[in-house]
Amino acid sequence: MSNAPSSQPFAAIIVAAGKGLRAGQPLPKQFAQWQGKPVLRHSVEAFIKAGASPIVVVIPEGASDIAMETLKGLTGVAFVIGGMTRQDSVRAGLEALASRHAHHPISYVMIHDAARATLPQSVITRLRQALQQHSGAIPTLPVVDSLSVDKDGLMAGSADRAALRRVQTPQAFHFSAILAAHRNWTGVTDAGDDAQVFAASGETVAHVLGDEALKKLTFSEDFMTTSPIFRTGMGFDVHRLVEGEELWLGGLHIPHSHGLAGHSDADVALHAIVDALLGAIAAGDIGDHFPPTDPQWKGAASSRFVEHAAKLVQEAGFTIANVDLTIICEAPKIGPHRQTIREIIAGLLAVDISQISVKATTTERLGFTGRGEGIAAQAIASVIKESQS
Repeated sequence: MSNAPSSQPFAAIIVAAGKGLRAGQPLPKQFAQWQGKPVLRHSVEAFIKAGASPIVVVIPEGASDIAMETLKGLTGVAFVIGGMTRQDSVRAGLEALASRHAHHPISYVMIHDAARATLPQSVITRLRQALQQHSGAIPTLPVVDSLSVDKDGLMAGSADRAALRRVQTPQAFHFSAILAAHRNWTGVTDAGDDAQVFAASGETVAHVLGDEALKKLTFSEDFMTTSPIFRTGMGFDVHRLVEGEELWLGGLHIPHSHGLAGHSDADVALHAIVDALLGAIAAGDIGDHFPPTDPQWKGAASSRFVEHAAKLVQEAGFTIANVDLTIICEAPKIGPHRQTIREIIAGLLAVDISQISVKATTTERLGFTGRGEGIAAQAIASVIKESQS
């Protein structure tokens, strides 16, 4: 088997023909959302990244539209209708590859369950390497718990866990051998996986190290998490200092010889906070919501912008965890006003003052702020929400 270099192309079959009723989802679990995208899309993207081509996805009858929508934008993927059992579905995928690539035969294939959404590239690599010496290989993990044989709710024996392994997918095979094994399968019942079909045909199957991340999504609890979701955004703003303008910083009017020029009140501190909040929820920037070309914002108080951003954070299902603001200027001195600015910002965001940090620094008379030509501000905002099932 040494003529099977691990760099050689391979095909993939993803079995996604089940109904997934135990997962408690409103549609088959392979099409349900999980960690930001449909379950099926996770493993298809992993195979594409690994260089699998072609990729066949076996789907239930009548699911063509939702399957195409699930994998929209991905190329090199074909769909095949599955059968009554997993064995039938895998056979359909294998036969599709055999007929569609008769003039350019497939050498190697990996067969994977769509419900195992997280597919580490390291597992794919280990399987490809194993095919250099073996005609079949499967990822496995050791059994870490003691085992008991159950009979009518009572312990009726035990098993040696040291000799047992938990079997995962994808399972990798020389294509012609696994196709022949499925064609010759005479088992009365559906085999648990393709390795059993392969072994029944007299072939040997090698073990490679699997990964706990390959856990199969089975129950409704697998689609839920109680962990909170944290997101962070950053904002930065600069305005020129000019004579004849009022100076507003952090919502506070500060008497000074110069003020900041801008379409609104040019409060760089609040503008930086607005962009940080919008960034945390991926809602664009301050210019998207309050364009400087719109005359209605001429001279507007930036406090309105902050309140709008806070409302968008709330509507997105988040609450503000904290805001850290740094004002960069040579003058005026921010220290005497720092506490008042914290109170104003906390009031605008409807949070406790302990969640607001205001700092100030200079640039040691370097750059435009050092020359007193302008003031800059940067802010980081973190938001949090309890995740939903």
